[in-house]
Amino acid sequence: MDIRQIQQELEKYKKEIDEYGGFFDLDSIENRIKELDEFISVPGFWNDQKKAEEIIDESNNLKKKVQKVSTLKQSIYDNIDMILILEDTPDDEIISMIEESLPNIEENFKSLRLELMLNGLYDKNDALLEIHAGAGGTESCDWASMLMRMYLRWCDNKNYKYEIYEVQNGEEAGVKRAHILVKGFNAYGYLKSERGVHRLVRISPFDSNKRRHTSFVAIEVIPQVEDDIEVDIKESEIKIDVYRSSGAGGQSVNTTDSAVRITHLPTGIVVTCQNERSQIKNKEKAMKVLKSKLYQLEIEKRDNSLSNMKGDQSNINFGSQIRSYVMHPYMMVKDHRTEAETSNVLKVLDGDIDLFIESYLRRCINDKK
Repeated sequence: MDIRQIQQELEKYKKEIDEYGGFFDLDSIENRIKELDEFISVPGFWNDQKKAEEIIDESNNLKKKVQKVSTLKQSIYDNIDMILILEDTPDDEIISMIEESLPNIEENFKSLRLELMLNGLYDKNDALLEIHAGAGGTESCDWASMLMRMYLRWCDNKNYKYEIYEVQNGEEAGVKRAHILVKGFNAYGYLKSERGVHRLVRISPFDSNKRRHTSFVAIEVIPQVEDDIEVDIKESEIKIDVYRSSGAGGQSVNTTDSAVRITHLPTGIVVTCQNERSQIKNKEKAMKVLKSKLYQLEIEKRDNSLSNMKGDQSNINFGSQIRSYVMHPYMMVKDHRTEAETSNVLKVLDGDIDLFIESYLRRCINDKK
């Protein structure tokens, strides 16, 4: 790569930073840090230790963002300035060093751009991820287990922790249903892009005639709501059942008679938790999931009301087919909302879904413009 090509690469990133001004503009982030620091300095801040830790975590994460943006900008601008100097006094060694830094700049740029897109109200929250196998018996259950593995691998790659609240095994293979809490800063912001129906086309490993099969799995993602958010749940409106848990998960699901199922009678919402050995802890976690679901239901009612008032019918509802994973007669994963696609199906199924997450976030941003 000659000096002119290197300059073009650097100018490309500089241009994108200018175009993404809102994302790479640190003013709003620094204002939020200042606001959080004021909370931290208030007497009695540590009276609510859990809330205090959440505020400190948010402050630390925002400070890391500021440092990342500043470092990336400085690296790009310094290298561009150096290129301009080298036009008059070429130095092959320095040019080579700048060229070697390009892959690192590209990786940091893409990672940071994706992170900075997450500015929604609940994006920073933990995520409650539910996987539901569609009609099709063993085929759909196996597809559900493949998607479950994909998301857990993505969590590992992102250094997110997770708790498997519930796994209901399929009759022959795979899983009928799984419920996972993904814990980490911006977990919901990333995973909200996965909400909808995922379609798999492949030669079935369960069909002795080696015929092609199509399977469907529904993914639901909602934010875990904060403890300080008020959701009124009356004891008279819930039914609590205790049963023996079933299934196994990567980070263990216990097999004692402590699993809890809570049914919210007015809405018919059912939540379960079976990963703790303590029935009390399972009930606490199930109640928190129910609280999140009821809060999400109210948000959706409000949003639907606003959309109807505006005549906006563009939102994709749960149940919509969002992505196809084709393994026969060709290899392709394609997102039907954004047209993002890749032929590396196995890499995607191993947890590399950032291409689809970023394209979805880009589309959401463009829709708001």
